[in-house]
Amino acid sequence: MSVTSDAGRGHRRRCARRLRGRTSRLRVSLFITCLADTLFPSTGQATVTVLERLGHDVDFPREQTCCGQMHANTGFQEEAQPLVRRFVRVFADAETIVTPSGSCAAMVREQYPRLAAEAGDERLAAEVRAVGERTYELSELLVRRLGVDDVGARYPHRVTYHPTCHSLRLLKVGDAPTRLLRSVAGLELVDLPQAEGCCGFGGTFAIKNADVSTAMLTDKVRRILDTQAEVCTAADASCLMQIGGALSRLRSGVRAVHLAEILAAT
Repeated sequence: MSVTSDAGRGHRRRCARRLRGRTSRLRVSLFITCLADTLFPSTGQATVTVLERLGHDVDFPREQTCCGQMHANTGFQEEAQPLVRRFVRVFADAETIVTPSGSCAAMVREQYPRLAAEAGDERLAAEVRAVGERTYELSELLVRRLGVDDVGARYPHRVTYHPTCHSLRLLKVGDAPTRLLRSVAGLELVDLPQAEGCCGFGGTFAIKNADVSTAMLTDKVRRILDTQAEVCTAADASCLMQIGGALSRLRSGVRAVHLAEILAAT
């Protein structure tokens, strides 16, 4: 075993001890989302790594499935309602719920109340309100709830940040992600021109309106390349899948990496 390896592990242990003393211990339930669970499991693993480094207990309710966002956004309101009921049941005992997805957090907090109202079920409406108050996107949990900017990460790369539509406009996470990124050792954060523009994904929007979606994506990728960043990050795997696919097809050398994976890096 190398001296460098020993030193690195020692540094991580010291960081962990320092970080654990900052916040009271929470029991956090991971809402992984179907997209991350199926295509980007490392994002969920990174979320757990960050929270455990801070001294919190993380559990994973295995009965969870899709939150119903795809159904609701495509107009299948009645089909989404059973998934709302399932989510409420599965996470009923969760003290705090975290997800590495702004759009799925917004689904629980913003769309579940509407779907419960359309179902005419007052009990479900009350349960939805209660579970929504305990559901957080990762960056807002860390910064707004726990008051943590520095999670002990190290990531020596030039990075630009894309604020996804749901996290920006519905959750209103504000500068929480960039505060976390600015505290990462070795990371150079560069501003993304016209950052608030949509990447064009929007779930089934990218399929139904392929030409418009492609035009929006082209504008977004051009601005990312203008930053000369090595990495584009965001808080939604879906947007990163859209952006990362374009960057890969262009053979740009720029990678799309979820915020959670940067925060987990040492």
